[in-house]
Amino acid sequence: MRSLPHVFAIFLLYFAAVCADDPLNPKEQKEKATNQPPCKACSTLVSSFKLGLENTSRGKHAGGDAAWEEEKLRSYKTSEVRLVEIQENLCREVRRGQTQCHNMANDHEHLLEEWFTHKQNEEEDLHKWLCIEQLQVCCPDGHYGAECKKCTDCRGNGKCKGDGTRKGNGKCNCDAGYTGDDCNQCALGFYEAFRDDKKLLCSTCHKSCTKDEGCKGAGPKACAKCNEGWRWDATNGCQDINECLDKPRTCRPNQFCVNNEGSHSCLECDRSCEGCDGDGPDMCKKCAAGYSLKDGKCQDDSNEKRDQYVNITRFLTYFGLCVATCVIFQSSTHIAYIVGAAVAIYIAASEYWLSSVPAGANKPQIDTKQLEEMLMKSL
Repeated sequence: MRSLPHVFAIFLLYFAAVCADDPLNPKEQKEKATNQPPCKACSTLVSSFKLGLENTSRGKHAGGDAAWEEEKLRSYKTSEVRLVEIQENLCREVRRGQTQCHNMANDHEHLLEEWFTHKQNEEEDLHKWLCIEQLQVCCPDGHYGAECKKCTDCRGNGKCKGDGTRKGNGKCNCDAGYTGDDCNQCALGFYEAFRDDKKLLCSTCHKSCTKDEGCKGAGPKACAKCNEGWRWDATNGCQDINECLDKPRTCRPNQFCVNNEGSHSCLECDRSCEGCDGDGPDMCKKCAAGYSLKDGKCQDDSNEKRDQYVNITRFLTYFGLCVATCVIFQSSTHIAYIVGAAVAIYIAASEYWLSSVPAGANKPQIDTKQLEEMLMKSL
């Protein structure tokens, strides 16, 4: 019977083996199982094989007789050892279409071996020899289709459909802003900013121009027709329409209008407003319920009530201090005079300070209880 440590060791070895064989997530599995077009798949295989050549191209010998070294390196260049080393790592770095790359390498292993052993000195371009001449799945750059016909010249403003593959029709797929069989014209919504014998540059029309009609040049004056939200002006061309002035009821009742170039935006009024002409409590047409107009702004009525409560509390504090002074007077006239003078000074200073603070300014809170304690300690 096996001991517990022995069993535990076997379990750890099994767990390590499982972790080493980390399964791919579904996205990576899908990427590796993807089938690419024939020419792209062949190009991927060639790129992986070339990477293997680069990784094994460094000299396997160093020092000693230079002639002997050169002969050994020459023999290693086409050796079976090097080929096996390349094939062992073939397609390993490929992420998209790795399974297809492996299958293609297996199917055409004899061709790769033939090129490696006999052709690489004569034909250094493996892509040309394998993908274009042997497998016939690609064409030279600038050619397309089953017969590798020459592509249309797109003047640098587009790409040939099927360029470098056995697919496509050889016509131009023009870049944005260009049109025509050879992409040598500006599309609608673009104008000819520069042209010479070799180059055409098309730029976007001004945003005030309609895309359907386009323009003849730069700026709003060159528009063939004004876009929505713009109107034609004989002097300045297409000019922005201020929808906030031209259409008074553009927004909902409790919103205000903000004009933008070619359009407008509706923003919510301040919560103190019932209808407004802009942002903030000073732009209200009418104050909302619970707010009143004061100093040109709609202000919360609860603030006024809070001030009333503060005033009442302040006067009650004054009254309490006076009553305390009278009580002290019954026991000690001298002390009562001192306390009364202090209370009078406190009340006078407080009222003077409150009257000097501007209306609407933040008034610091007076801690009357602390002031009373200070007065009592002074006695």
